[in-house]
Amino acid sequence: MIIGDNREQVIKNIQTAANKRDFTAKVEIGDPVMSLDERLKLVNNFWQHQNTIYSKLNNGIGHLMLNVLAKTITSTTEFVGTENLRDLPRGGAIITSNHFNQLDALTIKTLANKEHHKLSIVIEDTNLMLPGILRYLMNYVGTIPLVNSPNYIGNDFIKHLHHALDQDNWVLIYPEQEMWWNYRKPRKLQRGAYYFAAKQNVPVISTFVEIQPLSKLEKKDPNFYQTKYIVHVLPVIYPDVKLSLQARSEKMKQQDYQQKVAAYEKIYGKKLDYDFTAWDIAGWRGKL
Repeated sequence: MIIGDNREQVIKNIQTAANKRDFTAKVEIGDPVMSLDERLKLVNNFWQHQNTIYSKLNNGIGHLMLNVLAKTITSTTEFVGTENLRDLPRGGAIITSNHFNQLDALTIKTLANKEHHKLSIVIEDTNLMLPGILRYLMNYVGTIPLVNSPNYIGNDFIKHLHHALDQDNWVLIYPEQEMWWNYRKPRKLQRGAYYFAAKQNVPVISTFVEIQPLSKLEKKDPNFYQTKYIVHVLPVIYPDVKLSLQARSEKMKQQDYQQKVAAYEKIYGKKLDYDFTAWDIAGWRGKL
């Protein structure tokens, strides 16, 4: 599914960032730009309104919409490796995935539904201002907005994260941070997701989503084939309580990255190489 215009320019942005090894670069065009004060005010208002009757009503509607979208958009999605979840202890967990589409969380939502878990989604603060239905979903489907502010992360964010985990939710965090549209390769991971897992003493459910082009062209843009997803559930990663918090989180991050790289190389039959090629964008018919 194509969401957003200017896909060719976005691909050029991905090419530039990949070749520079700038794996957290913003590549989308037209994302909201806000100051730190504006973002803090936005997120504070978000939390203040969550307990209102209006928000509770819309949260109910939002979750219904999310379930319908998940069933519709992921109807062809396959799930491999779910046996890795058999010994997962009861309780909350952090789940990680590669980030390649505005609605890729729906694949993880479907996995959570299959495993009878609620899903909370950590989002970038400015996603609360996305246009159209995306803004509604970002505000009313159990998201936990993240502001790049030490005070916010150390107080409000941790409080809401702990609450979600205490409710036995799975919490989806994208350790690649930025979305790179239809990008097949696993990118270098940031430590935040693993720091939170180590601090909260919860496991990390490691996943890697394979993107395969279909033979049908996209209606919106004939330069792209439609795609399907295969969610690979990798071995669960547990915090090593014998290590310090920093060492524990770093070990989890490295293990997750190694698992995602190994999955990529096995799935696609390619050694991971970050020099950009046209093949890196699933379904793209264009040339460099």
